[in-house]
Amino acid sequence: MAFGSLSLSYVLFCVLHFGQFVLAITVCGLYGVELNRAAKAGVHADGKWVFAEVVGGLSAITSVLYFLPFILRFALVWAWNLILFILWIALFGVFGSMYIKEDPEGNSDIQRMKNAVWVVLANAILWLIATIGYFVYWWGHRDRRSRFTGRAKV
Repeated sequence: MAFGSLSLSYVLFCVLHFGQFVLAITVCGLYGVELNRAAKAGVHADGKWVFAEVVGGLSAITSVLYFLPFILRFALVWAWNLILFILWIALFGVFGSMYIKEDPEGNSDIQRMKNAVWVVLANAILWLIATIGYFVYWWGHRDRRSRFTGRAKV
């Protein structure tokens, strides 16, 4: 497939998925520090940080899978994006309530977590954009007919 035959929407969605992937991996790294610290201290990991890693991991895997064009032809891609958006907003709510109003007072760990909250919000916004985009695409193509005869619904 030559680059000239790629549609503009596919290229834009690829850029969106790349941004989602980068932010998901960033979140995994930022919250993974706390999980690593807990493991070294020999204490159980807090469920909030595990939740952050799961959401980041699911999003990273999903965004990589979305680079495969045939995956995007499934009818309910927008619904999975909506689920991921809800998970990101829940993650923002959990950590936002903990760190947004917190004063770091020179503590780099708290500053890192404050920054991570905004990365989570940025990723949630990207998943919302993807949800809306795929829903609009699905809505516009829900009554497609076959390319060859025009009789069979696809």
